[in-house]
Amino acid sequence: MLYYLFEFLESTYDLPGAGLFQFTSFRTLLAFILSLIISIIIGNRIIRSLKRLQIGESVRDLGLEGQLEKAGTPTMGGVIILMSILVPCILLAKLDNIYIITLIIAAVWMAVIGFIDDYIKVFKKNKKGLRGRSKVLGQVGLGILIGGVMLFHNDVTVRMTKTAAEKEGFSIITELPMQDDGKQYVYAKSSITNIPFLKNNQLDYRFFVSFLGDNSSSFLWIVFIPIIILIVTAVTNGANLTDGIDGLATGVSAIIGATLGIFASVSSNTFIADYLNILYLPYSEEVVVFAGCFVGACIGFLWHNSFPAKVFMGDTGSLAIGGVIAAMAILLRKELLIPIFCGIFLVEALSVVLQVSYFKYTKRKYGEGKRIFLMSPLHHHYQKKGIHESKIVIRFWIIGILLAILSIITLKLQ
Repeated sequence: MLYYLFEFLESTYDLPGAGLFQFTSFRTLLAFILSLIISIIIGNRIIRSLKRLQIGESVRDLGLEGQLEKAGTPTMGGVIILMSILVPCILLAKLDNIYIITLIIAAVWMAVIGFIDDYIKVFKKNKKGLRGRSKVLGQVGLGILIGGVMLFHNDVTVRMTKTAAEKEGFSIITELPMQDDGKQYVYAKSSITNIPFLKNNQLDYRFFVSFLGDNSSSFLWIVFIPIIILIVTAVTNGANLTDGIDGLATGVSAIIGATLGIFASVSSNTFIADYLNILYLPYSEEVVVFAGCFVGACIGFLWHNSFPAKVFMGDTGSLAIGGVIAAMAILLRKELLIPIFCGIFLVEALSVVLQVSYFKYTKRKYGEGKRIFLMSPLHHHYQKKGIHESKIVIRFWIIGILLAILSIITLKLQ
């Protein structure tokens, strides 16, 4: 909203300083600061309201040190994160941008599902919360939405030479003026994504349906949509499982958000994108602004959620965080890097899958279930070993930073 206001003031009245809002870097920094302030200051009021309404966490005794002291801590604090993302985004981003629209929908969509789950747990006193089938349906719905935007919206394009677009059979949306080097560039609908270690840093999803012949592009959605659904489901569940001890999911998510902000910055800059040999994505600069909102919201929430936590985000926050991260990665065509920069989420989710699978296998074979870890998800395993949760969280953050750096390095690996 402020972007359009100051654009009007600059064009109509030539107001000094109004042009600052045309710079993505300025709006991103402002978004970060504003989201940080909202999550810290408004967060305190929301926490007091949650306490007054007696919206507290009920805790089962799992034999973890300090666990029972957490009983009664306000939950559903994810509304703080959501508010801290949406308010700066609405004020500072271009609201007609398809990337921003999709990210706002992703955040609200998953937050609503998480809110319903938390509501059932807290007010209906049902620890199981929302049925797993309903959660999956919500994740599938978001995956279909994001996949549909990627495949069919004309503002989600890739810049390439006209010759390359025609050779690959991509639909040309916009033709750009002839460049000084004599090349004709276009914005084209493309099924290409970035992936490290391969020639030209690119993978064309049409490869998976190439066996269908000349009309394979018409059936691309059969492969692409399920892949996007799988990514959305995996990331949201990974974020949800990581949210088990004070500050863990919040801090890791801030690191991932900053990494995606860097990806958005380089993908929306023609010179850097050409230098790194990655895809230039028109209009994706607004994702940088959204990333500023996201990181600010996470760090601000960490003010309240660090040990000892004054509030838990609940599924309202963890599912929203997972949905936003998945959406940003897919929109920026960095979804194949998710196993690296979301490595903490991946390991946490895998620890649960391995634990449950091995327990069922050994129970069926030997009549008694055995475990790989002392407890899953993985952070609880280290708690069982007697390591204080603050030390676990900081070590996971360090690993998250190393994974983020590795992800950024891979942009040049080919």
